[in-house]
Amino acid sequence: MTGTSNDSNHASNGKGKNQGPVTRLCAHHLTGMSYRDADLVEDLIGKTTFTEVLFMQITGRKARPVDLRIVDAVLVTLMEHGLTPSAIATRLIYMSAPENLQGAVAAGLMAVGSSFVGTMENCSRLLDRIKDAADPRAEALDIARAHRAEKRAMPGFGHHLHKPDDPRALKLLTLAEAEPELTGASVQALRTLAAAVDEVAGRHITINATGAVAALLGELGIPTALMRGFAVISRAAGLVAHVAEEQESPSGRFIWDTIDNAIPYVGKGKSHQAQE
Repeated sequence: MTGTSNDSNHASNGKGKNQGPVTRLCAHHLTGMSYRDADLVEDLIGKTTFTEVLFMQITGRKARPVDLRIVDAVLVTLMEHGLTPSAIATRLIYMSAPENLQGAVAAGLMAVGSSFVGTMENCSRLLDRIKDAADPRAEALDIARAHRAEKRAMPGFGHHLHKPDDPRALKLLTLAEAEPELTGASVQALRTLAAAVDEVAGRHITINATGAVAALLGELGIPTALMRGFAVISRAAGLVAHVAEEQESPSGRFIWDTIDNAIPYVGKGKSHQAQE
């Protein structure tokens, strides 16, 4: 039974008086399914892209062309990072349980955090502080000095390979600055922070890819607390690619053997390493 007054109240008011939780994301009916206010079969399948639908589902609004350009750029940037901890975890778990592809991908996604891939959240919090400050430059200098004094890594800055600049970050920021529909506030906050970081360090420190991603998602109005979700979405695709390669050219056992031989046992018991 559909179309009742109770259904109507939920749809128009969200959470009414004395009513329980509601959802606006999806509903099933006898002949189809709804995604938010759209009909999955009639409105979405074959007519919209994955990025359009994920943006609508996450933000609750229809994506503008600029939203799609920026989100696609972000998703492509974050998809692959080579044999980093998340990919290694996926390959090792797949080697251990090849019948459980989703478990292997999930293992890799657990590594999306404050040190790898997901660092845009911590960077975005700093950008929010700078945007809200009466004196953005002074706030940026305070942030840079505090991190240096406490010997904390500055989220969104530095890279062990890309020097003097991270080319991914340069490209992303160039794309955002070419979009007249964006306010530029988040990108400017990142530029202000970068200048402060360089001044306090006494040398140039590159903005890395996740720092740029924080600024770009901020330009789209994505809340800081949701930004890591875009890394998870993108990284899942990259980890499936690692599973595909593991199926064709297994490396899990090699990784295991390499670690087993490279890290010596120093206890008083017997070890196979001493016998080799």
